[in-house]
Amino acid sequence: MSKKTIGFVGTGTITEAMVRGLLAEPAYVSTIHVSPRNAEIATRLAADFRSIVIAPDNQAVIDSSDMVCLAIRPQIAEDVIRALKFRPNQSVLSVIAATDRGTLQEWIQTDVHLIQAIPLPFVANRQGVTAIYPPDAEVADLFDTLGRAVQCASNKEYDLLAAASALMSTYFGFMAFSAGWLEANGLERSKGQVYLSALFHSLAQRADRPDVSSFEELSTGFATVGGLNEQVLSHFGDNGGGEALKSALDSVLARIEGPSSR
Repeated sequence: MSKKTIGFVGTGTITEAMVRGLLAEPAYVSTIHVSPRNAEIATRLAADFRSIVIAPDNQAVIDSSDMVCLAIRPQIAEDVIRALKFRPNQSVLSVIAATDRGTLQEWIQTDVHLIQAIPLPFVANRQGVTAIYPPDAEVADLFDTLGRAVQCASNKEYDLLAAASALMSTYFGFMAFSAGWLEANGLERSKGQVYLSALFHSLAQRADRPDVSSFEELSTGFATVGGLNEQVLSHFGDNGGGEALKSALDSVLARIEGPSSR
């Protein structure tokens, strides 16, 4: 357990996921301060955990916490952060999407210890993976508790993983499209969903084994020469599937990096 207190400025979906993961047994921290902005989520967390303190405002979160997590929507982040006063060398963890490090430091206006992270909703169950930048032992330990941390050696690595995290909706969209195809061809929707959920779950588990050297190796192993898997893989590539995915990731990366990188 960390003896430090953690505070959250912003009480949305990611904050709730992180809080639930941090306070699952054995709890990582003894006290978490949350801002009152989203009263419904703040009240729900306080009802579920005695360790939750609902602060009167965002500044109180800053003042009461050793580590502060900025979990604010990027559209309002500047106005919220500029109004706050941080302590010199205070640990600040930003999970704000598509906001570069230099911009955050300018808004904070104090020499803090700033780390960026991309937690995903699975941290609520202490699962999944979180990219952090720059490398930091304390923050890596926090996210290893919430699943697994990947410490990025450069801002470029961090931006690339941020782009990769945008594949989540497409992953489920691929499953939804496949379930729809099965239904259109006569299979009950619920049966298709059960089958595909279990299939993709098993594939994800296979990909996460320590003996896997590359996804290409797995793809080849599952594609028997002249078989059905090879046929779908070839058809997908030959009809622009790979290029469409590459183009989508390129566009997301350009958005993350912003015009200053081009």
